[in-house]
Amino acid sequence: MASHLANIYGTEQDRVNCAFYLKIGACRHGDRCSRKHIKPQFSQTILLANVYNNPAHTLEGSTLSKEELQKDFDRFYEDFYIELCKYGHLLELHVCDNVGDHLMGNVYARFEWEAEASKAVDALNDRWYGLRPLHSELSPVSDFREACCRQNEMGECKREGFCNFMHLRHPTKSLVSSLNASQRLSRRKAAASGQDTVGEEMGWTPSAARANGGGGGSWRDGGDVGWKPTRQ
Repeated sequence: MASHLANIYGTEQDRVNCAFYLKIGACRHGDRCSRKHIKPQFSQTILLANVYNNPAHTLEGSTLSKEELQKDFDRFYEDFYIELCKYGHLLELHVCDNVGDHLMGNVYARFEWEAEASKAVDALNDRWYGLRPLHSELSPVSDFREACCRQNEMGECKREGFCNFMHLRHPTKSLVSSLNASQRLSRRKAAASGQDTVGEEMGWTPSAARANGGGGGSWRDGGDVGWKPTRQ
């Protein structure tokens, strides 16, 4: 009996736990879901809900070119990557481009250690971004390959942004490579000097986004779209 329950846990056959919440960390039914959303007490993954606002989904952004939209997203991705590295070893960072309320603008970050994820949640729940307070929580998502829409990755999803699986917005590859290399360098320098935190200095300028013509504010210079002071 126990073996049978273990086999169906988190699947469509599980009549107790919500498979979508366990797999994606979000459910379109929210609190009205007939199945349980058991929030993890420990996890390597955190969720920042409804943070990214894709200009392409707004009337004002409808005239922007693909290149301008990509630069805008690269600035956002860089902002969050650098900030999240302050709390530990960042392994993955993913941003949803869905338009359904439960997934729209969600940011998921997976750290090496559960303690790092908990530290990030505690800190980020006292922060603002883009003139709005952040809401961060531990997420049950552990395998993003299972959480993402495979049909979308092949350009075949008919539900498009209303799909209940993740449709990810991808940053420029050169930016990701630079950020990953910078984190490795920063961690090596911190380890050599005996520091506890490694994200204070990413060790590289200018960023790939700005080198490609990006601009605008970030949490570092206090711009309108960047990190804001702790809540009063």
